[in-house]
Amino acid sequence: MVIYNPKDWWRLILSFQKSDTFRMMLPGILGMALFTGAVVYTELNIFHLNYKNTTSIHALVGFVLSMLLVFRTNTAYDRWWEGRKAWGSFVNNSRNLAIKLSVMLDDHLVKQRLKILIQNYVMASKEHLRHGVKSELLKDTDLYKVHDVMGSAHVPNRIAQLLMFEVQALHKNGKISGEQLLFLNNELQSFTDNIGICERIKKTPIPFSYSIFLKKIIFIYIASMPFGFAMEFGYWSMFIVSILFYIFGSIELVAEEIEDPFGSDDNDLPTDQISETICRNLDEIMD
Repeated sequence: MVIYNPKDWWRLILSFQKSDTFRMMLPGILGMALFTGAVVYTELNIFHLNYKNTTSIHALVGFVLSMLLVFRTNTAYDRWWEGRKAWGSFVNNSRNLAIKLSVMLDDHLVKQRLKILIQNYVMASKEHLRHGVKSELLKDTDLYKVHDVMGSAHVPNRIAQLLMFEVQALHKNGKISGEQLLFLNNELQSFTDNIGICERIKKTPIPFSYSIFLKKIIFIYIASMPFGFAMEFGYWSMFIVSILFYIFGSIELVAEEIEDPFGSDDNDLPTDQISETICRNLDEIMD
């Protein structure tokens, strides 16, 4: 995720990041400008056409299309924000669990084991939502080695199982009471709830028919503009059509990028930084 100052207008306007929609759409913008220029030249210099423009029709269709894009963007942002809330819950609940365990337990070795398991769960969850868990990001404990969990189809679930096993063992050995066990259960359960929320967001994209329909409407709307604008604006239509294509296309591109917010793109959630923050917090609390 790109960290920026939202009040620095000129720097934002003049910057061109890798994920900037202008850079991504530049070939299409140039192609649409050339297409518009060809239509204008053909109508004015070859066929010498003279008909009433259709800008009023495009204005009406543009309003309807804008409403569809607003709905599309809001839906995508809701998914992005729900993912951020899930990772905020990871932060809060890992801290709460670490604080409770650090107060309840006297055995430093057990504390370290539980701390590493929690850290491993967060790191595994982050990578699980991307392209699979990387073993080099996980740590060995005194009882559990990284290769013990890497063979699992769902590594976060396996680590959560080990966490629950350790807490149950503490209860059986009399190191924590039944009331304390219940006291810890909410945080332990929240880890699985949070990864479930993230998996639901990642594995449930916007319905295919809606996405295809919206893209077709944008293409037809923009591609028909040169025929309606040529008589009134002449070669200025190249600039007008290119700007409108950039606006409508960029909204759809931004929505596509943020509807899956768990990757490593500039507009995705800062899960790397969040995971590192959790690990530092746990080191401070439980060491």
